[in-house]
Amino acid sequence: MFAKSISYFFLGLALLVSLALVILRPTPEFNYDFDQFFPQQDPDLDFYQEFKRTFENDNDYLLFAINNGEEDWLDSSFLAKSFQLQQSIELLDGVDSVISILSLKKPVIGVFGIRETQVLNWSSEANLKRTSADLSIYRSGLISEDGEAFLLWIKNEQNISKEKGDQVYESIQAEFRKSGIVPLAVAGKIQAQGDFVKLMQSEFGLFLGLSFLLILLVLTLIYRNWTAVLIPVIVLAVGVAWAFAWIVLSGRSLDVMSIMQPTIFLIVGMSALVHFFTHLSNELRTSEKELAIRSVFKILAIPVGLTILTTGLGFISLYFTTIPALKSFGLTTGIGIFVVFFAVIGITPGLLFLLPVKFPRANQSKARPFLLGILTWIFHQKKKIAFGFLGLSALCILLGTQVKINGFLLDSLPKDHPIQADLNYFDAQFGGSNPLEISIQAQSSEVNLLSFEALQEIHKVEEKLNELFAQREFISPVTLAKILNQAQNQGDVDAYVFPSPAQYQRMSRWINRASKEYEGRMISSDLKTARISGRLPDLGSLEMQKRREALEQFVGEEVDKNLIAFRWTGTAYLIDKGHESVTWQMARGLFVAFLLVGLIAGFLFKSWRISLILLIPNLFPLFMMLGLMYMLGVEFKLSTAILFSVAFGIAVDDSIHFMTRLKFELGQGKNLLYAIKRTFLETGFAIALTTLVLVSGFGLLIFSQFEVTYFTGLLISASLIFALLADLVLLPVLLLPMKKVWEAKNPGNLEE
Repeated sequence: MFAKSISYFFLGLALLVSLALVILRPTPEFNYDFDQFFPQQDPDLDFYQEFKRTFENDNDYLLFAINNGEEDWLDSSFLAKSFQLQQSIELLDGVDSVISILSLKKPVIGVFGIRETQVLNWSSEANLKRTSADLSIYRSGLISEDGEAFLLWIKNEQNISKEKGDQVYESIQAEFRKSGIVPLAVAGKIQAQGDFVKLMQSEFGLFLGLSFLLILLVLTLIYRNWTAVLIPVIVLAVGVAWAFAWIVLSGRSLDVMSIMQPTIFLIVGMSALVHFFTHLSNELRTSEKELAIRSVFKILAIPVGLTILTTGLGFISLYFTTIPALKSFGLTTGIGIFVVFFAVIGITPGLLFLLPVKFPRANQSKARPFLLGILTWIFHQKKKIAFGFLGLSALCILLGTQVKINGFLLDSLPKDHPIQADLNYFDAQFGGSNPLEISIQAQSSEVNLLSFEALQEIHKVEEKLNELFAQREFISPVTLAKILNQAQNQGDVDAYVFPSPAQYQRMSRWINRASKEYEGRMISSDLKTARISGRLPDLGSLEMQKRREALEQFVGEEVDKNLIAFRWTGTAYLIDKGHESVTWQMARGLFVAFLLVGLIAGFLFKSWRISLILLIPNLFPLFMMLGLMYMLGVEFKLSTAILFSVAFGIAVDDSIHFMTRLKFELGQGKNLLYAIKRTFLETGFAIALTTLVLVSGFGLLIFSQFEVTYFTGLLISASLIFALLADLVLLPVLLLPMKKVWEAKNPGNLEE
């Protein structure tokens, strides 16, 4: 397969494929969709989908905080200009409605029925002074807590696409620029998605460029020959281009996790090339070029291919989680790694035959005395080493049990990003920007959710929510009762409270009629389903879980279960639930990774003992990651838990290289001790070198502004260093007890 003629054929084929891609010009598209972090095949997701059909999405809105600079915003000319801005935004395509204190009206029940009056009237200074004195009940809702700004709540089109959302947001910004009003803070789905995508595009290009610069630097330092540098650069550039072409042509867009893919593809491909080139440098000293190339690729194609397979499967194991974003990232990255490897074995031999290549002599030979000294020490200290690794593992497991599970809606975003500052402002002044949704369901056909008995139960729950979340204002059928109570008291702000039985009796003739205005937003047309909705700060999944449990306990003890039922739902709840399922997601991914690697090892070595021995040292870096997370204060969440299966898939590569070489040495009739020695000396340098390449590559990711990318770089780099120690120190110790078993068999035959 690796003869010169066949290698040239594959080189020509690769050229044709690359030219076809140049003609097709597949262009990556970036996207960030919160729905991709919902746990799939989950009854709560099914419930939310049904809930949305009755009401609406809970996060299709934009919040704009508006003030008048250093001046008071309660100025008639500024209010007129702001209202004109609101009206122009309402006319934009893609905008459903706009709510603010400027357009808010309150009903007043009089002799001739219900009439509506403007909450804030700036038609004259007298009217402005009179109506602005009654705005206290709107604090932290439509007016900031400090009274210095008001809220423009823009509801955009439901289920809006990323492209349409960008257009709507730009149109709204254009109206602001036209009006001369500069918003104090902005928050909302389509704004966050747009900013995420811009940052993703920036970092994608940054890490692609940095990864290539790193490869040039490493290759120059190792090989010090222009063709030994040029060939890997060409191969990896083509491989990465093929990988992303496959992702684009398969119809997938790039998301926040895709930022890591250029580095992953380049570094994994680079590590494979380092193995080939390190062994080729040895062969060229004793063999002719053509024979050396054929020999190296024939011998190493399978073991290097197996390491690529385990690395790819480490990512593909994420496909067996329940989070769409993780499934897509795992599948595209795993297959992309395979595509890069096909480029490595399909293009590299042809380029090596085509171009002159020289390698330095001294690197590996100088390392042999050092490696021999390490191996001698290992043989003399095997008991201490075994107990040392066992003790460290136990300590890290103990520390790992203290790591908390906690995630935030936008925790991937940099802490100093302008969006975070805006979110902090909304948390402090407007009760937050995260949606809260609770479904209310009548428990029998006789129950009317606007009956006084049902409203009492809902009011109890709202009171508990106020206690749990520091007096936030929520919207529910109780809101309608409060509005009508205020209306029958001539709009008195002090009457905006839950009605007494007598007050309810007075409004009963109006309440069903008034509910028609809120159908599909607050309550269903049959009055059997309703919602409590509001906005909260992003407290994190850990704190929200505690408060949800407190509310559920209260409902179980204080609410009439035969009357109505309450159920948490909504975007924030589903994302928090995804974070809370992180232990299961991690265990699921690791189990699949262990199973696949175990099957590969069993097939390769035809021994369950070898499979077990190969897996044991690769548990050590995972335990060390647990300990490191505890010491660094890193919490479990979707973006960190997935790293365990990924790290395992990459770390096991060195063990496969070691065990493959050991099998070869035993097949030559050597006894176990000598075979371990030969394996250690022949593969130790290559393993250390590829680990250096991998750590350098993944280390680049710590410069990312995204939390998920940062921790991927930090934790996987650390795990690879721990894996190197385990493979070069612990693995030989684990192999020594197998001496009698192997020597009782025919040398070279590892079958049980």
